[in-house]
Amino acid sequence: MNIKNILTGAVAMGALAASGAAHAEVTLNALFMAQAAYSEENIRDMTAEFEAANPGIKVNAELVPYEALHDKIVLSQSANGYDVVLYDVVWPAEFAQYQLLEDVTSRIDDATRSGILDGAWTTVKYDGAFYGMPWIADTKFLFYNTEMLKEAGFDAPPATWEELKTQAKAIKDKGIVEHPLVWSWSQSEAAICDYTTILSGMGGEFLDADGKPAFNSGGGLKALEYMVGTLDDGLTNPNSREYLEEDVRRVFSSGQAAFALNWGYMYNLANDPAESQVAGNVGIAPAPGTEGISKASAVNGSMGLGIPTKSGHKEEAWKYIQFLTSQKLQDKFAKLSLPVWEASYSNPDVLKGQEPFVEAAKTSLAVMAPRPTMASYQEASAVLQEALQNAMLGSVSAADALNDAAEAIADMQ
Repeated sequence: MNIKNILTGAVAMGALAASGAAHAEVTLNALFMAQAAYSEENIRDMTAEFEAANPGIKVNAELVPYEALHDKIVLSQSANGYDVVLYDVVWPAEFAQYQLLEDVTSRIDDATRSGILDGAWTTVKYDGAFYGMPWIADTKFLFYNTEMLKEAGFDAPPATWEELKTQAKAIKDKGIVEHPLVWSWSQSEAAICDYTTILSGMGGEFLDADGKPAFNSGGGLKALEYMVGTLDDGLTNPNSREYLEEDVRRVFSSGQAAFALNWGYMYNLANDPAESQVAGNVGIAPAPGTEGISKASAVNGSMGLGIPTKSGHKEEAWKYIQFLTSQKLQDKFAKLSLPVWEASYSNPDVLKGQEPFVEAAKTSLAVMAPRPTMASYQEASAVLQEALQNAMLGSVSAADALNDAAEAIADMQ
């Protein structure tokens, strides 16, 4: 064979190899949460749509409980484990410090920045940079059993935390239900979110102007005293101290509570006859406020999607994130998690059948209180979780529990 034929053959082989490489299938490993917001079925269906539109990319979607999410993300960095991860609004400070997530600021165009709710961007932003895209805009809402309220003589849900206690006591005294209130107060981040909701509505602050703990006085102390008081008065289901969000949904949906604080996903599930015994009698409202201080309470429970710095498929990962966070897809899957896009809230398809949920969200999403932004948040949260639990178990006073926690957290800073 002459040189010309050899070169021609080499070029053809090279083109074939290049063609094969171009069509080689990429598999993305993605980590999601199997708790609240989008269901596993939602995520599988979204992913199937993405794969159909991108035949060269497959996605291995893994779902874990929220409590396992943070450590899974951190530990996977040593093994190049994930290409896309779902993360909580309180983690970007830590992830940025240790360079766990890609800075995607340059990938986000002006139209996207202006189209997404301003509050949603706080989910993925730290120190002026964006570490992903907002995906879940969520907060805690007050759910109430309309039939129980009517039976107790109330025609509207409580507007303040004191009114909530008053209505709960009336419902208990009439024998309608033994424990009218149910919460997710297990020693976990769930309890921190409930505490933050109440603290925010009572005018409390986690940190003062100098960044030092301030939750052990003012509204922060009043919030924990309120929580303990509802337990002491028999208004709160005592098992709340062991409950997570799905436990709250189960208890409320079985008719064992008149009120529940939970994420927005519960509205449509609690109104689904296949999932709930109280379907059709479920109301939703912003969490109450405090007279003279606030009209509503809320915690920023939003979450974002990011690309781990060690991902080997960053372009494909970004394409997947763009697809999942697109307005078109979010509007389609808006029953368990409302979209992060401002225009979605005037879309009839999003509003239909869940008008009360959307109406409550308009108020709540505008007043979401943040949990502390600090690189040592996980450690600080663990300290506060223990303090809340000890006070609710009655082993220490609310004031002493929070003072001890404040001292321990100050030492971390």
